Formats: sequence, C-alpha cells, structure tokens
Amino acid sequence: MGEALVRTKLTAPRRRPELVERARLTERLAHAREAALVLVSAPAGFGKTTLLASVLGDAPDVAWVSLDARDADATRFWLHVLHALEVTSAGCASTALALLDTGPGSLEDVVTSLVNEVSVRSEDLTLVLDDYHLAESREVTDSLSLLLEHRPPQLHLVVSTRADPVLPLSRLRARGDLVELRAADLRLTLGEVRTYLNGIHDLGLSAEHVQALESRTEGWAAALQLAALSLRGRTDVAEFISSFAGDHRYIVDYLIDEVLDQQPPLLRRFLLDTSVLEALCGPLCDAVTGPVDGMPGAAVLEALERRNLLVVPLDDHRRWYRYHHLFSDVLHMRLMAERPGDVRVLHGRASDWYEAAGDVEAAVRHAFAAGDTDRAADLIEIATPELRRRRAEGLLRTWVPLVPAEVLARRPVLASNLVGALMASNTFDGVAERLDSLSDSLATSRESLIIRDRHEWQRVPAVMATHRAALALIAGDVDSTLVLADEAVARAAEGDELTYASASALKGLASWSTGDLSSAREAYLAATEGLAAQGHVSDALGCTVTVVELELQLGDLDAAHTAAQRALDLAAGGDGAVRGTADMWVALARVAWERGNSDDAARYLSVAGDLGEAAGLPQQPYRWRVAMAAVREAQGDAAAADVLLDEAERLFNSDFSPNVRPVSAVRARLHLRIGDLAAARRWAAAAPVAAGDDLTYLHEYEHLTLARLLLAEHAATPDPARVEQALAVLQHLHDAAADAGRTAAVLETSLLLALAYDTVGRPSEALRRLQDAVDLTSHRGWVRPLLDAGPRIVDLLTLLPDRPLEHVLAAAATGSPSADAPRSSTTSGEAAPLVAPLSSRELDVLRLLGSDLDGPAIARHLNVSLPTVRTHTQHIYAKLGVNNRRAAVRRAHQLHL
Repeated sequence: MGEALVRTKLTAPRRRPELVERARLTERLAHAREAALVLVSAPAGFGKTTLLASVLGDAPDVAWVSLDARDADATRFWLHVLHALEVTSAGCASTALALLDTGPGSLEDVVTSLVNEVSVRSEDLTLVLDDYHLAESREVTDSLSLLLEHRPPQLHLVVSTRADPVLPLSRLRARGDLVELRAADLRLTLGEVRTYLNGIHDLGLSAEHVQALESRTEGWAAALQLAALSLRGRTDVAEFISSFAGDHRYIVDYLIDEVLDQQPPLLRRFLLDTSVLEALCGPLCDAVTGPVDGMPGAAVLEALERRNLLVVPLDDHRRWYRYHHLFSDVLHMRLMAERPGDVRVLHGRASDWYEAAGDVEAAVRHAFAAGDTDRAADLIEIATPELRRRRAEGLLRTWVPLVPAEVLARRPVLASNLVGALMASNTFDGVAERLDSLSDSLATSRESLIIRDRHEWQRVPAVMATHRAALALIAGDVDSTLVLADEAVARAAEGDELTYASASALKGLASWSTGDLSSAREAYLAATEGLAAQGHVSDALGCTVTVVELELQLGDLDAAHTAAQRALDLAAGGDGAVRGTADMWVALARVAWERGNSDDAARYLSVAGDLGEAAGLPQQPYRWRVAMAAVREAQGDAAAADVLLDEAERLFNSDFSPNVRPVSAVRARLHLRIGDLAAARRWAAAAPVAAGDDLTYLHEYEHLTLARLLLAEHAATPDPARVEQALAVLQHLHDAAADAGRTAAVLETSLLLALAYDTVGRPSEALRRLQDAVDLTSHRGWVRPLLDAGPRIVDLLTLLPDRPLEHVLAAAATGSPSADAPRSSTTSGEAAPLVAPLSSRELDVLRLLGSDLDGPAIARHLNVSLPTVRTHTQHIYAKLGVNNRRAAVRRAHQLHL
C-alpha cells in the first residue's frame, strides 16, 4: 500500500498571504470542534478549504486529508485517512493500518479497530476531510457512517464538500452533534469584500463599485478573486462591473474567459496543456508544453504564483505545484472543447517524462489516460522485475484490472508478471484461470506475441510451473507441490537463480508442512542464498524469517540469531529501509525471548515498531503483536497481552507458510497462565483438535496446548482421566517429535510429561523427563521453556540427582536469567547501546523528564504543545525499551545520555 500513498494530501494548504481575516467564522469553528461533525457545505469557490486551513491547518491535534476522485476507492480513502491520523497522533491508527495493509478484508473491521484505538487515548483529535464530494461512494459513505455511529468522544470530524453528503445528518442534528456552515455563512460581507478588493488587491474601487460587486457576487470568494484578477490594469472599471451579472455558474465561465483571454497566447496554451497534470514542476511542464516565450516551465510556474493565477505550491522549495481544483476543472474542460485531439498527445508526453524520471506509477497512469494501453503494458512489463525486487506487489496489483484480457493474450510475460503480483499479495481467486489462459496464449503462433523483456520471456515456462506449485501448496497438495517445483527447476533456463530459489522455498514449505524441519531448513537456506545473490533482498529477508523459525523449532538458538543478524547486515547494504528489515528485528526478539532476555526482546521490538510499516513485510503486523504480547505478559500486563493477541489473530497473514503456531492457541496458553480456564475451554471447543485424534505435525502446537488445558483442569478439579488423556497425547507427541528431530517439541513434551508424572505420583519418571529437558537446554542457553513450564518445575529441579546449572534454576525461579547466566553479546557488561538513536528534540525532552516538571510545564519550557511532548515521550520509551518515566531516566543514566 505504501506506493499508493500521496503524502502531500496529508498536509493542509499553506495560509495564503491575501487572506481576509474572518473572526466571526473563526470563532464558530473554534467552538464547534467539540461537535461530532462540523459540516462545511457550499458550492465551489466559497473558500471552504481556505477557511479550514487558516483556522485548523496549523493545529497540532488536527489530521488533514485533501481528497480527490481516486479516493472514491474506499481502501485508498482509508489509507490516507489512517495515515493522516497516525502522523498527527502516533499509534492512534496503527492496528487499523495493519488491518488495511493485509489485503482484502472488511472495512468494518478497519473502522472498528480505529474506534477502539482512539477511544483509549487521552487527547482529542480532529479529522478534516477536504473536498469530500470528490471521494463520496457507497463504500466510503457506509464506512464513514459507521465511524460516526460509534465515534469515540475524543474524535471530531470536519467535512468540507460541495454537496451534502449521504451521512446521518438529520440524526446528528437532532442530537445536537452537528454544526453546519453553509454558503450563506461563508459569503464575504460587504466589509470583507472591501478589504479583499481594496486592501489586499489595492484596486482603489469606489464604495459604489465595491457594493455592486458584493451584490452581484453575493460574497462568492472565487468570483471575487477572478474579478480582482480581471480588474487589474483595466481602465473601463465601471463598464466591466456593470456588465458583471448573472448566475454564479455563468460568472465562473465569464471570468475564466476574462483571465484566459488576457493572457498571451503562449501562456494561455501553457495553462490548457498542463491541465492534464495532477502536479506541476518546471521540467515536467517543459516536456508537456515547452517553454513560454523563452521562459522555462519553472519560471512560468513562479510567475503564475506571483500573479495569483490559482496555483498552489506543494512544497517549501517551490518545485511542485498544482492548480486550484476549480481552475483545473475549467482549464481541462476548455482543452477538451478546443483541442480534444491533443489530450492524448499531452498525456503521452507526461508519460514519457515520468518514465525518464523513474516514476513508473505516474508514467503508467498517464499512458492509460492517453488511451495507449500498449505503452502502459510495455512500461509495466519492463518495470516488473525491479518492482518485484522491491516487493512493490501492491502497485503491480492495482494495474491488474486495467489491462484488458486481449492485451494479456498477446503478452505472455506481462500476463505472468501480473499473476505473480496477485499471488505475492495473497490473492488466489482467478489465478488458475489466468494461468490456463496464459497456457492457451503460448500454444498459439509465437509470431503474434509481443515480448518486451527477453530475459523474463525465457523464464515464463518455469515461472508458470512455480505458480502452479504454489497453488498446489495453498490447496494442501504436498505431493503436487514437490512435483511442480521440480518441474519448474527442469524448465528453468541456465542461470535462472530466481526460479531455483523460488522452487527451493516451495519445497521447503512442503517439507515444513509435513514436519520434516531439517529438509525445510536446508531448502530455505538455499532459497535465501539464491535470492540474496540476485539482489532480491526483501525476499531474502522474508525467507530468513522462516529460517529463524525453523532453527528455533530445531533448537539451534545460535543459528537462529546468526541468520537474523546476517539478514540485517544484508539489509543495511541497501538504500533506505528495505522491506523486511523490521521483521529481522522481530526475529532477533524471538531469539532473545527464548534465551530469557526479555529486556533485549522488548528493545528489538521497539526498533521494529519505530521502523514503520514500510520496513515490514505483509506478515509483520501480526508477528510483531504476538512477540510483543509475550513481553507485555512478562511485564505483568496480561490484559495488554490479550489485546495484542486478539489483534494479531485478526491480522494473521500466512503468506503460504503452514500455520503451525495458530495465534488462537497462543492466546489460549496465555489464558491458562493467568488462570482463565473458561476462555481456554472456549478455544478448545472451537479448535480442530481433540484428545483422541490422530496426531499430525500441522496440529502439534494445538495438541500441546490441549494437553496443557487437560493438566490445568485436573489441577482445578482433580480428575485422573484428564491426566491420563494428557499423558497419552504427550507421549505420542514426544515420540513423533523425537523421531523427526523437532527439538523444541521434544523439550516441551518432556517438561509437560514431567509435570504430568509428578501429578500422578510417579516421581522417578517425572525427574527422568525433567533431566532430559535440562540436558536439552543447559548447553544451548535456552531458558524460556523452563520459565513457561510453571513454578512446580522449580521444585522439581532441586530434586535432580545432578543439580542443574545454577543459572537455569535461577531463571526458572525468577523469570529472568541470573547474573551468572551465559549472555549474548548484546547483554554483557554494561547496558546495551541504543539500537535506534534519540533525536535532538527527544534528548531535550528526556533531560526534562529527569526534572520535577510535569508534562504541561515541559511543553511550556520547550514552547511546544502537550500532545507533541507526549508523542516524543512515547518515542523515547520505545527506543529505550521502557514503559514509564522513572525507568526512562534510569536507563538514560546507564547509557550516559
């Protein structure tokens, strides 16, 4: 989704220097911000955006979204809304964004998540939706209505629109929750018109002429602005004003004619030609329309801004601009009326420029606008390998519905690329049919096919077999997966390392799903190496996530840590935050957690969170929450852990991997540890396992969870039958795991068998099983299984004939490694250095946190708002791996900050 976000839409327009102060409206808006909805509804040109930007644009608690017609797509609409809220108040929409990023799903879940996140925040938040009429659609309306219906009191909406939206206005009005500003409110008064015409534009009009214009425009800001432009330098002021009459819709046409007709022919042509552009910069304008009377495009744009010809700067460097929406609409309509045949040519030139500038998304968009589907197809085909390397499957997916079937029938490489984009996005509906159509195309005459990327053309047969292998894996057909993966390798051209890597990964997944973890690891290591060698760093990081998981299940914590660290080093060699970097920090957190280093785990997770969604793969949102839930539980906040796991369950995204550790079972284990047997029983009732089932690797974790539940139920209400059931399940699981070399499962079953035998009064067998577990952990620095086994393990450890290492016993007793425990390089000696540095402003806040000043006093001292101080404080806590002020100050001293 990151490719679709237009960040300039999230910034309020800058305050215009020619603004008329309108205290009466400013006061109304200031008082109205406590309402559920402030509706600013008026025809075009009444100054809705200008008013809102002047009153709310600079406020730190205001999230701004400038909407356009493409935002009628509800997913795009909420992408921008959630990002705007997140920028304004960090963390208030993170879960909702993660839900949206996981792909097709319910917008109701996204909105519900947003409501829940905002409802727990202490500060108020205002969301401004500017030009809402451009984005209004049934899906947008329904989802926004849901937000209004369940709006938390902290959230206030401000909507500007040219027409009343289809929202529950009457109900809000009846409740007193609606404040309305309409055309009658927005019209400039006579005094404001006088100030605008004579004070700002210095036209020197008489009181009579000012009153005439005010009467004929009825205070309509756009008409007055265009009138002022037309009056500059005129000698026939009285004649102009006397002829200035009629309905305002015609006034706009008349004044645009006046503005355009007064421009030199070349400048007029420039305005019309560039109306096809959503954004304007000098070089782009030069490419589309050429210089104007010897002036390059950048100079023309600066001149237009100086002359107030309705251009809006989009950055502080005066490089990018856009036309006022109303002006742009009229210009484009004029272009269509006068020179319709030029529209395609102009879009084509824009496409050429964007291609040369490396902006493939804009180049493709203008190619489609030019009606040149073949050019768009060429661009997509050529750009796909690089987009695939950057894991920009979201952008590729947006083009899938735009390319007609008849075009794909002639372009097998493009058809294969788009199938890959769908599958990389976990979209499988219709993929088999697309592959069948591709096969039919390849069976036709090769002379009729269009090939732009010859290297990718050589890969098509192998890629098709790879896609079919992936479909077989999704369907659970392991045998077909292996056969098709081998077929892909057999069809691969010499040197096609991508196919070898993809086939290896699929074979690894197939082995993993059957419980053959050693074969899966070797296959995934080969896939990782191949992808890294080809520069597919994000994909290599994605494979490393699996490698780390497999190493942990095989009990090799050092290898897991090495794999994650090596992947981080690989990512560090790229430009910017490579997708998957955040996942590697979560992987390091997993290893630290298994070693019992919860502080390190918390710090790594903070780094992952700070990197943001752009640095994470699609599975990162749920993985991060599962890992953070464990940390929160260790910190004594089981309720927060439960919430995180609930979110993780809703965000789950398998990405082809077998779901061998279902979040629902992880959550059931949390409930067991906190004594909520009822919740654990509800999980068991819905889970696909029972005590008498045939045991399979895919449900191994769930059967282990069920055994834990049986033992917990016996402890609550003694029932020998439940212990016997648990023993039977655990013994079968232990034998299967031992035969397959799944060390983690062997360790867990040994510990649970020790507890079960202890329960039924067989101490020698209990101690034998416990000794097996200690033997597995002591030389590996593996502490977490002992911590999770429960307090009874501590008592049993002291009864072993050969007392285990003291650090193991201390870890089990205290919940963290002792001072004598073997430590990783990140936990030895002094406090570990920060993995993400504090900014200079965060250091200022941190120093004041060590004083007696409270939050408001710190804000006053730094001359910033209280919400800004809170945001900085949250970032400080995350980077220091702490959760309160005192701990932050203590850690700052340890780090000599």
